[in-house]
Amino acid sequence: MNPERPELLELPSPFLREAGVLRLMESADSRQDELYERIVGGIYEKPYILEDGELRHLCFGLGSTQSVMRISDPYALDLAYTREMMAFLLFNCQPRRILLIGLGGGSLAKYCYRYLPSARITAVENDPDVISLRDEFLIPRDDFRFSVIRADGATYLVGLRRGFDAVLIDAFDRNGIPSSLANVEFYSNARRCLRSTGVFVMNLAGERAASLAHLDWIREVFGEAVIAVPVEGDDNWLVFAQKDRYFEPRWKWLLWQAKRLKERFGLEFPAYVHQFRRCYNADRGRGLEHEDYARTAILRPVGAR
Repeated sequence: MNPERPELLELPSPFLREAGVLRLMESADSRQDELYERIVGGIYEKPYILEDGELRHLCFGLGSTQSVMRISDPYALDLAYTREMMAFLLFNCQPRRILLIGLGGGSLAKYCYRYLPSARITAVENDPDVISLRDEFLIPRDDFRFSVIRADGATYLVGLRRGFDAVLIDAFDRNGIPSSLANVEFYSNARRCLRSTGVFVMNLAGERAASLAHLDWIREVFGEAVIAVPVEGDDNWLVFAQKDRYFEPRWKWLLWQAKRLKERFGLEFPAYVHQFRRCYNADRGRGLEHEDYARTAILRPVGAR
């Protein structure tokens, strides 16, 4: 799916702390004062780009950054949580099929496409405006290895019969995690679509009670094969789960694997293993208690890809 690149209206940024330019999906004859009023007032409904010459941001409203791309290195994972989501490679270092629900600015999609050349990648995105901005973030064109599908992620999973080695969920709209994902059926379908050694990863951010509900649904579906970890220096939590409900991590092997992966990708896989082990041991046998999560996680309204 390759929609034509939209014409974008470029305006100076109205934000004092965020100098640069805005790029909006608006015509050249649009009333600039009205656009500024809607953007600053937080009621502008389309995604837009904020760029400062170094970073290009995909925004869903005032203070709601969905994605960040470093212009000098567009394939880099600039945000810490996107780097740690790649820790699914610890459990399957040669994935053949990867499903991403939520495209955003395509940070994970681009990285997987470039650095996992044997993988076929499917990205599902429900917002046609987000898809139309794909060229601005250098998201690859559809080919035999990569495709972007416009669909609701939950609906897409219902009819899916193909098995995936990894299912990565990083889906947000202006209100947080989409409501269609807010039920145990969504997670049951996600688990069903995994191969026997498949890995599920989800970025949790936003309203605290909603995130706790999602964590409960994930635990209900995946059993004890769940590790929830905070992202260092951020307010996001990442949830890793295995298709095998009785999965037991082999920490020495994972650390050996992590060292090999760090040499290959340059990401801090050994640190991820140590963090996983701490969280897994603290959590084992009781589940992550609501009060623990609520006390330590002050979650933001949206995620960023």
